[in-house]
Amino acid sequence: MKVVFAGTPEFARVALTQLLAAGFDVPLVLTQPDRPAGRGMKLQASPVKQCALDHHIPVSQPHSLRLDGKYPDEAAAAREALLAAQPDVMVVAAYGLILPQWVLDLPAKGCLNIHASLLPRWRGAAPIHRAIEAGDAETGVTIMQMDIGLDTGDMCLIERLKIADTDTTASLHDKLADLGGRMIVEALEMSVCGGLSRTPQPAQGITYAHKIEKAESTIHWGDSAEQIDRRIRAFNPFPAASTRMGDEVVKLWSAEIDSKERHPQARPGQILSASDEGVVVACGNGALRITELQRPGGKRLKAADFLRGHALQAGQILGDDPSAPAAA
Repeated sequence: MKVVFAGTPEFARVALTQLLAAGFDVPLVLTQPDRPAGRGMKLQASPVKQCALDHHIPVSQPHSLRLDGKYPDEAAAAREALLAAQPDVMVVAAYGLILPQWVLDLPAKGCLNIHASLLPRWRGAAPIHRAIEAGDAETGVTIMQMDIGLDTGDMCLIERLKIADTDTTASLHDKLADLGGRMIVEALEMSVCGGLSRTPQPAQGITYAHKIEKAESTIHWGDSAEQIDRRIRAFNPFPAASTRMGDEVVKLWSAEIDSKERHPQARPGQILSASDEGVVVACGNGALRITELQRPGGKRLKAADFLRGHALQAGQILGDDPSAPAAA
């Protein structure tokens, strides 16, 4: 079976690696164009492109696949490369480009997507972040037969995964990437044997995982400790939750619900205590112990190390408007 692969970030690289390890023929890889990154803002290849080059697989990097769009020459070149590859199926994982109908129709067995949620919950761009932020008890991976809609295609395989109380987007990403890689290999093996069935998505339970914006990173201390804890975990590693401490905006990387402090008169955002164990902050309901922080231009530090260079006192107020609740 010839498998054209389309993907860009690390999540997709894991799947491509597992497909190659399973012995599938991958004659072509599609990935997004190189982007500037790092302090020098030099162009860097995506993890998927790096993997493809390591395995001597041809790579196509169009800005768009729309033949009538802004980059028709790039789209036409990608079409020629796809036609030459003669794929039986295309596997798509976090590619980042919309596939027009001509792409969906080109492979004999269509296009299979590795989506990191239990569809139809969390269709869209940021399913891992939103599942943690919402307090979901579980998530998973859905292998979906793609259609022209946004993650609306029929489900082929689905597996569930418990979300741990300590999971961040980073840790859950790695678990789901491994699961997705295993599942797409299983799906293709079933497809070869003619045993890959399809089930329409339920009409109930549809939610959308909208793209994460940097503006969401600001913590609103008027929210409950549980909500803030989830947001800190959901925004690790991007965009990283943050709060104002005096004249600085400090990133908050990890925290835990504090059940010891009892200050019913404390104002949301007020520091209740600061010790090597963490910085305990009053929330709209409950208190949160911040255990890892980062000053602008500095390194991520455990609370004990952070406090050695940044004295914090009980009674200080964090945030620009600590009593304001987060936007719904």
